[in-house]
Amino acid sequence: MRAEASLPLMNTPAAALASNEVRDERFTLLDGGTEAYPRMLEAIASAQVRVHLEVYTFEREGIGARFLEALVAAARRGVAVKVVVDGWGSIGASRHLTQTMKAAGAKVRVYNPLTSLFTGRSWRNHRKILLVDDAVAFLGGINIGDAYAANGDQPGWADLALELRGDICRQLGATLHAGTSALESGAVKLFLSGFGGGHRLRKRYLQAIDGARHEVVLAHAYFLPDKGFMRALKRAARRGVSVRLMLAGRSDVMFARAATMRLYRDFLRAGVSIHEWTASTLHAKAALVDGRKLLVGSFNLDPLSLVNLETLVEVVEPGVAAQAQQWLDKHVRDARRVFLEDCARSGLQQWLLDVVGLAVARFAEDFASFMGRRRKR
Repeated sequence: MRAEASLPLMNTPAAALASNEVRDERFTLLDGGTEAYPRMLEAIASAQVRVHLEVYTFEREGIGARFLEALVAAARRGVAVKVVVDGWGSIGASRHLTQTMKAAGAKVRVYNPLTSLFTGRSWRNHRKILLVDDAVAFLGGINIGDAYAANGDQPGWADLALELRGDICRQLGATLHAGTSALESGAVKLFLSGFGGGHRLRKRYLQAIDGARHEVVLAHAYFLPDKGFMRALKRAARRGVSVRLMLAGRSDVMFARAATMRLYRDFLRAGVSIHEWTASTLHAKAALVDGRKLLVGSFNLDPLSLVNLETLVEVVEPGVAAQAQQWLDKHVRDARRVFLEDCARSGLQQWLLDVVGLAVARFAEDFASFMGRRRKR
């Protein structure tokens, strides 16, 4: 999975390039924290100018302590370090992180701390970004926590990160504080959504699915699509596209799986195949279309991601597509396939599942709709 996919240097006149621009885009797909954390720590240790880390969850112990040590060391040698964590996702570490980083001369922001709930600021910063020297970036679904990396025989959470090198990193560095951005360089497009801006990221998924000719493989941990998205997947299956969904057989979010399972029968009847990942917690947010277009980031296919701050990277490049195909095929093969008869339950069981699932779905949809209306005021 760590073999790099590289594009040749573009034949662009030298006068059109600033002296610090690099057009050679390189991509490396990383399998969970096991592969991503060493490369991220190495990048921080090599930083010379600046480090920007933005994550939903930053744990205080274990791998979190190692990242904190690396960030402090970078700040003390004169690197401009900024860390942004979410006030809810990092509730257990935000105070310690803030005190330690500020003492080292770094900047820290806790996005929407819990006190902001009293003022109605309940949306989250769900992004996962590490940018070093505007030259290398890591984006995906991986937070900073021990669960994302293997520990002996215990597998880490099933997740992905994409390592980017090249001009797209320079563009990202120039627009990090813009809130909403759409960047493009060569084979890669990178989208940052601000508060309530997730509809554009959803549209990228829909365009990819509607354009699929052969196959859509989708791995999503929190899968609660709206009716329009469901129709797009079923349309693809009915026109002969192989649509495979790898979903969570176990979840870290209570009742999330019940909300997803109530959709199974509808998808299965349309010819969509469903596979539940049970070897560990599924946390990935990725899709591969026709074995050539990869979409990966922090963006979940649920209503809350339409409101939260998110990231999505879209890459069309044979090398990274092959890496994604290998990862997805292996995980789908090792997952438990769900058949229509598996959805047959007693009347009471089915009723309870539908009630709980519908309640979760309605709450998420109503909350996202309410926050969306607030954004338009």
